[in-house]
Amino acid sequence: MNSFKKLFFLINVVGLFSAITACNSGGKAENKSEQKPNIIYILADDLGYGDLGCYGQEKIETPNIDKIAKNGIKFTEHYAGAPVCAPSRCVLLTGKHMGHAQVRGNDEWNERGNVWDYRAMLADSTLEGQRPMKVGTITIGKKMQDAGYKTAMFGKWGLGAPQTHSIPTKMGFDFFVGYNCQRQAHTYFPIHLYKNEARLYLGNDTVAPNTKLDKGADPYDLKSYEKYNLQNYSSKVMFAELTGFVKDNSDNPFFVYWATPIPHAPLQAPQKWVDYYVKKFGDEEPYLGNKGYFPNRYPHATYAAMISYLDENVGKLVQQLKDLGVYDNTLIIFTSDNGATYNGGTDSPWFDSGGPFKSEYGWGKGYTHEGGIRTPMVASWPKQIQPGTESNHISAFWDVMPTLCEVAGIDAPADTDGISFLPALTGANQTAHEHLYWEFPSYGGQQAVRMGKWKGIRKNIFKGIWLLNFII
Repeated sequence: MNSFKKLFFLINVVGLFSAITACNSGGKAENKSEQKPNIIYILADDLGYGDLGCYGQEKIETPNIDKIAKNGIKFTEHYAGAPVCAPSRCVLLTGKHMGHAQVRGNDEWNERGNVWDYRAMLADSTLEGQRPMKVGTITIGKKMQDAGYKTAMFGKWGLGAPQTHSIPTKMGFDFFVGYNCQRQAHTYFPIHLYKNEARLYLGNDTVAPNTKLDKGADPYDLKSYEKYNLQNYSSKVMFAELTGFVKDNSDNPFFVYWATPIPHAPLQAPQKWVDYYVKKFGDEEPYLGNKGYFPNRYPHATYAAMISYLDENVGKLVQQLKDLGVYDNTLIIFTSDNGATYNGGTDSPWFDSGGPFKSEYGWGKGYTHEGGIRTPMVASWPKQIQPGTESNHISAFWDVMPTLCEVAGIDAPADTDGISFLPALTGANQTAHEHLYWEFPSYGGQQAVRMGKWKGIRKNIFKGIWLLNFII
């Protein structure tokens, strides 16, 4: 065989081998950069508008979340679906505001029995969870599955109960690790989480929320608080499962809904971060549990520690995406489910957690004032979002459904109340809402409407008192 024939033969063999390799790998190596973007939606719990450095926080350090804003976009007028957990998450996942949402409040489905007894729930899983959403409910998870995504949820569900149809694995998520029941998320050291549809036992014992210090215990002695810090911290367990999912699915488009319970009370955090803030803030008065949840020796330090621990994990996740070579094709959104809380020793006024808005009782969580429903939202997506962008587009949780559907290249449900904010993310012309609407049956009954620069609030509806506030 002469040299020319040998070269021709080798070229054809190499070409055939390359074609076979591409066929066997599904063409992943060549098409990875062209596949649909990965989507990671991070939902903090009770994080106030002013709890992040990029929104003006001066005491708590959040460099990794701030970097998302620096490398992407910061929204100044984004709203949660509701002023408390479960209805806000229902609005988020279904794309329907509180006038149409199935879940309007934190409904613990009390008629089942003693649903607040941790020992009873341990013995009988039918006491866990909240009232279910309807069979056939279309969620963001289901839409992402329709678009060809592998889907996973980590964190707090709160929209159904074990052994019902309304659990993550039956509502659009291929994989789930977290709290099915939001009541059990009132400790970061639970007896168990759920992994898909089975309990994942953590080796912790039960310390029921609202358990006070032992009689005669010295509130200034750290040893008095040892029973509140057990073996396995749930957020660490869930984050390990999250990064494992990302690693295992990095060759295909994936959607991750990370509904972290942080920084919802109780005040429990990894010791290294608590120590860091004790050193930074200095000594402080202990929290004795008079506003619910658990006592804590260093409440300010621990609240800050929880947020910085979450921020640390956000940084680790971003680095993992870069190491896997998928960061450039990943949309990351970070926000919170409602405004800052007033209980459990969190002391939001001390941190200025509401930013320019009040966050104490009557103004923050649980109320349709700005401090209760205005939330931070930052997003990054290399080559799609201009770094260092700030948007005053008025948006809300019911906009997430159509936004992510547009990102994934599929139609949103026809009955969504939302408007995609993808144009705002990418710098295109953005359609605005004519108005935004909330209603909330708790704390006396409330309604709120935002129209342009105006906002009206109706309070104490069930008490026969009309109080209409207009806010520019």
